[in-house]
Amino acid sequence: MAIKGPKGTHDIIFNDINKWHTIESKLTDLMEVYDYQEIRTPIFESTELFLRGVGDTTDIVDKEMYTFQDKGDRSITLRPEGTASVARAFIEHSGFNEVLPSKFYYIGPMFRYSRPQTGRFRQFHQFGVEVIGSINPYLDGEVLEMMMKIFTSLGIKNLNLEINSVGCPKCRPLHKEILKDYLKLYFNELCPTCQGRYEKNPLRIFDCKNTKCQEIINNGPYITDNLCNECNEHFEEVKKYLAMSKVEYVLNKKMVRGLDYYTKTAFEITAGREGAQSSIGGGGRYDGLIEELGGPSLPGIGFAIGLERVVLTMEEQSLFDNLIRIRKKVYVANVSEDNIDAAVKLVQNLRNLGIVAIYDIMTRKLKGQFKYANKINADYVITIGDDEVKNNVYQLKNMNTGEQIVCSYDELIKNLGGE
Repeated sequence: MAIKGPKGTHDIIFNDINKWHTIESKLTDLMEVYDYQEIRTPIFESTELFLRGVGDTTDIVDKEMYTFQDKGDRSITLRPEGTASVARAFIEHSGFNEVLPSKFYYIGPMFRYSRPQTGRFRQFHQFGVEVIGSINPYLDGEVLEMMMKIFTSLGIKNLNLEINSVGCPKCRPLHKEILKDYLKLYFNELCPTCQGRYEKNPLRIFDCKNTKCQEIINNGPYITDNLCNECNEHFEEVKKYLAMSKVEYVLNKKMVRGLDYYTKTAFEITAGREGAQSSIGGGGRYDGLIEELGGPSLPGIGFAIGLERVVLTMEEQSLFDNLIRIRKKVYVANVSEDNIDAAVKLVQNLRNLGIVAIYDIMTRKLKGQFKYANKINADYVITIGDDEVKNNVYQLKNMNTGEQIVCSYDELIKNLGGE
């Protein structure tokens, strides 16, 4: 029996890879415009990084991490998200001694053990950005604007940006106690998971999908009602930037995000899909993370986009047909094996001119070569026979129109649009 890929993983193959290349090209082009630098970190890290950075009461750490002991008896975890790894690399390589702010972007696989479903895999891919070193609320606004521009540049419609402020270490403890006082009245009605969250991290109850828990929390105190002056002023400046940039948003007072390191601004973007997988990106500010991981006290902000969900959304909105740039493909057919050298030489010349060109490597008959050219969607077929070699001419057939001409090499290149 053939071996299959592990459950919760998927292969990106055949025509699907063009979709990914299209998205990644748009992303990297935009990052250049905003002056972000790519960073590449290992796909596995010391487990301690995520315990300290992400938080041991989060679902990611508590339930979803791929953690194992390596041969040196070290606890290793496949990265479940990108921010902690970027922060670790920034500290390890003394990024605080470079010109600030440091602006990074990354693209790569992440790993979480959760039930596979549409748009959710155990190995999935994220694009993310991280900016370290600035507390300016206008940076928050710019990051949000950039995130929206990524989706609009891909043509994605029905976007919905939700924002909130989750406070800071000054005001969050006060809100936590007020929230616990409120939840204590309904403790026995909370689901078992939220009863456990009550002491460890009551803010996580806002994320619960249980209908009764949602009913209880909807009438409870929100963090936005208990922000300190600094957080409140910061959030108002963020909203001012969004208004100035004409970025539409919805204030979601229940949003807390799923990671402990978030402070102040938090946000999420959906794209009109139904259900839990409607989110295609989100993030927020993490002003204490660098210090928590052993670096200096430096603020940060970032977001991550789930690329599988972006692909799914773009497929549902039929966006790839107009975005994927497929170069013209030329197939060089040789009438007999005697002409193979001439075919190879022509293919090499065409490739040197930036033209996609291939030739028969399966010793097919001429009829079989034309059938193959059709199957691979070749735009043109150039036929080389004894007469063509002798007279230094080429038979060029447009496979889309059926038009066929005999032409010189220079005319051939002109018709193919060579560089």
